[in-house]
Order: sequence, then structure tokens, then C-alpha cells
Amino acid sequence: MGNTLTCCVSPNASPKLGRRSGSAEPDYESEVYEAAAGDAVAVAPAPAAPEPADLDFGAGEGHHLQHISDREMPEDLALESNPSDHPRASTIFLSKSQTDVREKRKSNHLNHVSPGQLTKKYSSCSTIFLDDSTVSQPNLRTTIKCVTLAIYYHIKNRDANRSLDIFDERSHPLTREKVPEEYFKHDPEHKFIYRFVRTLFSAAQLTAECAIVTLVYLERLLTYAEIDICPTNWKRIVLGAILLASKVWDDQAVWNVDYCQILKDITVEDMNEMERHFLELLQFNINVPASVYAKYYFDLRSLADDNHLNFLFAPLSKERAQNLEAISRLCEDKYKDLCRAAMRRSFSADNFIGIQRSNAILS
Repeated sequence: MGNTLTCCVSPNASPKLGRRSGSAEPDYESEVYEAAAGDAVAVAPAPAAPEPADLDFGAGEGHHLQHISDREMPEDLALESNPSDHPRASTIFLSKSQTDVREKRKSNHLNHVSPGQLTKKYSSCSTIFLDDSTVSQPNLRTTIKCVTLAIYYHIKNRDANRSLDIFDERSHPLTREKVPEEYFKHDPEHKFIYRFVRTLFSAAQLTAECAIVTLVYLERLLTYAEIDICPTNWKRIVLGAILLASKVWDDQAVWNVDYCQILKDITVEDMNEMERHFLELLQFNINVPASVYAKYYFDLRSLADDNHLNFLFAPLSKERAQNLEAISRLCEDKYKDLCRAAMRRSFSADNFIGIQRSNAILS
């Protein structure tokens, strides 16, 4: 591959080379190479050596043939910068909320505002405090509060007012009553967003995991479609994300006609059209890896801690301690079985009779 006279420089070697045939940029590297090749032929001509004019390098395109890893690098970087697809990318809502959090802390410091009575409970030697929210079973009420707070920061700290007609509530209203134009000029409060989402989740009996997936789809839509969530479109974007998340996550999904029973003035045709556009804008990428889900869950907990949305802590009871111990024993047994299976494979490979383990020395 390092030789310039290999088959890779042939214009017929790759169909992608034809895309650069219309480039008008001069190829200085090819001209230098052809001049050097011409001098070499003039000094020591070989009988079987072809003339420089007979060598077809595809107008110098072979020297700029991009390696496949170089071509895929921008796509990988774009993937890593998208938090809804890559677990290492920071979530958008958490970065947008940091501006307000820093301003609050700075204002409290300048005004000498005391934090007041500490309401968060901490574990001690005699008492262990645990909340009822885990990554596999989040608390529904607290999760909805955190998700709606993330949506609130998306609206408040948006970059612009880019939108699409399918999500514009002025073109596709959710109620028959005429909404005043003044309503779309002000950002909705957090409690108003929470009330809207809580009504949908309560009526459709959706789970807390569905709320986290809803936020993943919402940020994926904003990234893929390059739009902003603003007062004119936030309700329809949130509704579309909930609609899609409930169908992907829950085994018994809520039908579109059921949402029409919750929102009395919306039609099934409108719901179907919005769902179709939502999927097309997502490029039909509805996959949510476990690592991405866990990242959003813990970032939501960080958001709650920054905004003093404390989870409900309770002392560890004897019954719950026994349940946790039973779960840990079950996981430990599974881990031991996997270790035994791995050791049996190593026995057959290395002809070991047994494994001797050194005793731990405690000093």
C-alpha cells in the first residue's frame, strides 16, 4: 500500500474516486512526482519501463486517496458529541442548567445568604439512609420532576427559536380554544411543564423509565433535526417523545387513540403525522443503550441535587436489609458460577489439576 505504483492508485480501483474528477485544484504533489519520474527515465531508460505519459495516475487522485479510518473519523466524532447516542458525551440539559446553578451560588455568596436548615439526610454509624429510587427502578414522581426540570432548562437557555411546522402549536393546536399570542412569548414555568407531563403519565399509566427514555428522545431530536424547544413547540415535542418512548419501552404500549382521550381536542390523524415526522427526524434511531440510560439517570440525580430536589430518604429497615442481602447473594452465586465455568475452561487448556490460592495476610 505504501508503493505509489500499486493497484490502489488506479481510478477504477474504487468507485468513490470519480467524485473528485471535477476538482479544479492543482495537484502539486503529482506534478513533482511526474517530473521526478521523467528525470529518472531520461538518465537510465529501461527497455521494458513505460513512459511517464503512459502511466495513468488518475490525474494525481491516487495520492489523495483517503484511508477508511480517516473517512470514518468525523462520523465517530459526531457520534461521541451526541449525548443521546454515546455514553461519554455529557448531557445537554445538565450543561444548560449549570449556568443558572453558578449564578445562584454566586448570588448567595455575594448577598451572604445562608443555605438555611439542611434537609438532606446523611448516613451515620448507627443509621443508614436510603432512597427508593434506583437506576433499574426509579421513583416515578421524582423522576418526572427531574425530567420536566431538564425540559425547563432546555427552554430557558435555548440558543435560538428554530422550529418545524409539525411541532408548532400555532399551526397544530392541542385545544380548540384559541390560545392568546402572549402565551407564546413567555417561557413556561417548571410547575406548568410538570403538570402537563404528570397528567399524561398518570392517565396513560406510564413508568419512570419511560420518562428517562422520553428525555433521551427529546435531546436526540434537538440534535438530529437542529431545532430548539421553545414556548411554541415544547408541548408537541414532549408529547411526541412520550408517545414514542411508551411504545418502545412498555410491553403494553398506549395507542394513539388513547392519547386522544386524554387530550380531547387532538385528532388521531394529527398524532399519526407527528409520530411519523418524529421518527423520520430521528432517522428511525430509537435504540437507547443501557450505558446511555444510566448516564441520563445519574445526570438527572445531579440535576436534582443542584436544584435542591431531594429524593425521599428513609432509614434502612430490617426487612429491606434482608431483601438487599438476598439480592446480593443471588448475584454472588451467579458470579461464582461464571468463575467456575471460566476455571474449567482453563483446566482443559493448561492441564491444571487444581488451582492453589494463597492465603491473605492481615497485618
